Amino acid sequence: MSEPAEPKRPALSKAPYRGTRDFLPEEMSVRGQVFAALYRVLESHGYQRYDGPLLEPMEIYEAKSGDEIGGKQLFHLVDQGGRRLAIRPEMTPSLARIVAGHLHELVLPVRWYSHINCHRYERPQRGRLREHWQINVDVMGAESAYAEAEIFRVVHELMRALGGTERDYVLRANDRALMQAALTRYVDPAPETVRGVYRVLDGWAKTDEAQSHEALDRLGVDAAGIQKIQQLLKIQLDELGEVVSSEQLQSSRLVRVLREQLVPFPVEFDMGIIRGFDYYTSTVFEVFDNDPQNRRSLFGGGRYDSLTALFGGDAVPAIGFGMGDVTVFDFLTAHGLTPAADCAPHVVCIPISPEERGYSEEIAARLRSVGLRVVVPLEDAKLKNELKRAVRRGAAVAAIAGGDERARSVVSLRDLTASETQEVGLDQVGAAVRKIVDRS
Repeated sequence: MSEPAEPKRPALSKAPYRGTRDFLPEEMSVRGQVFAALYRVLESHGYQRYDGPLLEPMEIYEAKSGDEIGGKQLFHLVDQGGRRLAIRPEMTPSLARIVAGHLHELVLPVRWYSHINCHRYERPQRGRLREHWQINVDVMGAESAYAEAEIFRVVHELMRALGGTERDYVLRANDRALMQAALTRYVDPAPETVRGVYRVLDGWAKTDEAQSHEALDRLGVDAAGIQKIQQLLKIQLDELGEVVSSEQLQSSRLVRVLREQLVPFPVEFDMGIIRGFDYYTSTVFEVFDNDPQNRRSLFGGGRYDSLTALFGGDAVPAIGFGMGDVTVFDFLTAHGLTPAADCAPHVVCIPISPEERGYSEEIAARLRSVGLRVVVPLEDAKLKNELKRAVRRGAAVAAIAGGDERARSVVSLRDLTASETQEVGLDQVGAAVRKIVDRS
């Protein structure tokens, strides 16, 4: 008696997990070009690349990343040893841990950057996904305002490397220490509600005013306090002396950068820039797109002078930012700056018969040695069919190898964009193909 057939299983989904993406070769080519341009800027300023683990103890995010990132948005697990781990939602706590652990080996200040994928459990929407790739740029071990100035300069040069001009974006900055001093003086929120007040202020521009007022009311801020907060959010740089002391102004690195014009690019002072992470201690900033169809924050960062102290030892002054790929590519799309894909083979070397495969591989090796992308077909097929495949692949040239060409040490080159054929010597094949590729 035959065994009953197993029930047919439903096909697995072809879609990636919600909020994540697949990147096909053409997309990876575009991304590679964009990231390479950003790497060049960073490395020209002496920033060195580092990396860290995807998994970290949950405690390092719960301590200082804020309730939203450190709680609601963490992808987390418990390992077989009972340790609570998180899939990293950001890189700054990992960087602080790494620097604290190697502090005796480092020559401060360090200029480091990383390019990592981050995971946050949030509702996917424009500019936000559950997985994104982020370039993180940090200076650790520098207390002076020159660190702020350098970071701002790097931000502008990165935007310029993307093709942006100063008309396309704006960098807005604030000093959270000054905002805290002003809040304490005029509103005096209860200590246990300060973090909540900051969260409301961080979302002020993106939230209905009535909702913001209700949120502050729930935190114990009365009507007079709410009115004063609205006034503080509109304070300009030259009005700061009216709401904070002269000593507090003099201690602000951001105020020094702006008043002494330490960067040759515009930086707007904006008391409404707060940033959501609890570890920021003073300077905070964000870069905004000016395009009316994408008028939003692209990325930001700030100074976090006490984060390494969580791991014992001395606090190391630090400032940095994270530049996420989702909003960067939204910016490129909005301004028509996305580069074209460039990953197709330049040349397909086609052997006329199996006996000429060795000659095709020799031609391919010569072409690769001069920096060309070259493929040799993996199946024996008719020349007509291979030429069609070469066109579909986007190749510019077909290098055809037959017995007669091998005997004479020549190659038949077919320009696939102009439908022209020429014969060149084997020693000249690299230069001849490069000429065709450059004009195609």
